[in-house]
Amino acid sequence: MEEIVKVEHLAKHFGKFQALKDVSFTVEKGQVVGFIGPNGAGKSTTIRTLLGIIKKDGGQAKVFGKDVWKDSIAIHKDLSYVPGDVALWGNLTGGEIIDLFMKLHGGGDKKKRDQLIQKFELDPKKKAKNYSKGNRQKVGLIAALSVESELYILDEPTSGLDPLMEAIFQEEIEHLKHAGKSILLSSHILSEVERLADKVVIIREGKVVESGTLDEMRHLTRSQVILASTADLTSLAKITGVHDFTQQGQQATFAIDNQEMNSLLSAVAKIDVTKFEVVPPTLEDLFIRHYEK
Repeated sequence: MEEIVKVEHLAKHFGKFQALKDVSFTVEKGQVVGFIGPNGAGKSTTIRTLLGIIKKDGGQAKVFGKDVWKDSIAIHKDLSYVPGDVALWGNLTGGEIIDLFMKLHGGGDKKKRDQLIQKFELDPKKKAKNYSKGNRQKVGLIAALSVESELYILDEPTSGLDPLMEAIFQEEIEHLKHAGKSILLSSHILSEVERLADKVVIIREGKVVESGTLDEMRHLTRSQVILASTADLTSLAKITGVHDFTQQGQQATFAIDNQEMNSLLSAVAKIDVTKFEVVPPTLEDLFIRHYEK
């Protein structure tokens, strides 16, 4: 696969504070990569480095095979960016600002712009100073999605949007993915990342602590099990890998390490089961497990 973004051992200091210690990941062509971590983990610093806004102190960062600092102007010709808080010119209308952003990028699709304005229910004739935060985000998203780019860097792009608008945003990202575009998506909405991302990168205290597809990462955590039987279930609590076992009447609820699932299945095969549900871990489970440590 063609690597659109390649980051290797990226480091950045702000005075004595080391914001990035060791960040490495890739974004391949046609791939959506979820970039997650709490406030202060280093997500926005990494993104600003990729955009050529700040200069790295160590490691490598390339977009389209070009150095993000030296070749930032050339890179931006094929890149669209939406920050988590879009700042606009207050005396211009939303429509004027969208057109300005499109012109600065080199053109854009006016038909696509009009469709997006309608989908996102934006009033393009209202001055930006009268927009809510959600409407300011819509201006940024419409401008970014109306131009042809190979890479979309989105830093908390749905901040301030209501759930209906978030659903429209997700549809647009899926269209971009099917068109072979690459997306780096930083978001606090883990369900959004789980739905859209092919790969997830978890950053903590300036380091990438986990990276891979959700299926690859799920072995790191536990599945939730609900089991009902007319037989005695207390012996299941003694199986290696079973945690938080509780029982009410004939139904037991517990978590199990995924690598111990065969041991559970062997035990369950010997009893009469009336209910057996296994729920795989969510991205939220993976995230919380990393940060509880």
